[in-house]
Amino acid sequence: MNMKRLIRDIHHWGSIVIAVPLLIVIGAGVLLMLKKQIDWIQPPSQRGAGVAILENGSPDAQPLSVLFTAAQSAKPDAFSSWEKVSRVDIKPGRDIVKFISEDNWEVQVDLANGQVLQTAYRRSDVIESIHDGSFFAEKAKLFLFLPAALVLFVLWLTGLYMFFLPYWKRWQKARLKSGQ
Repeated sequence: MNMKRLIRDIHHWGSIVIAVPLLIVIGAGVLLMLKKQIDWIQPPSQRGAGVAILENGSPDAQPLSVLFTAAQSAKPDAFSSWEKVSRVDIKPGRDIVKFISEDNWEVQVDLANGQVLQTAYRRSDVIESIHDGSFFAEKAKLFLFLPAALVLFVLWLTGLYMFFLPYWKRWQKARLKSGQ
């Protein structure tokens, strides 16, 4: 079997093998690129009333326990305890704190007065787990999406080879012709 035929066969069958995982990665990736533009994917960050800065340079913000109590009052089932919190995102430039639960609920609380500014479901984390394959299973991430990424790299290489080969052949022919 010659090299050109082998490269074409690898490119042909490799594209079939990675079609579904690549479609999932591309679809989720497009949604992730639009997460700041589409509120359905990720709730927009609100603005707090403004936190005063004390003489020592530290912010005059409410204690985290008070802010968490406000989040609990807004969505008690999602924030029944600290163990239910996936992460806390403090945005000093917007004067808010975001509490994100394990089940992807987000409560935004004003740092200055502890007022709940917004409660919304956050889909971006789920979409991200779909994008990297961990949504399906940790093994799917390692044994399906990782090999698909490696095959995609091989497809890129074989595609470059098939693209540049005709130019290379023409260049060689022209060089031989001019050398005679």
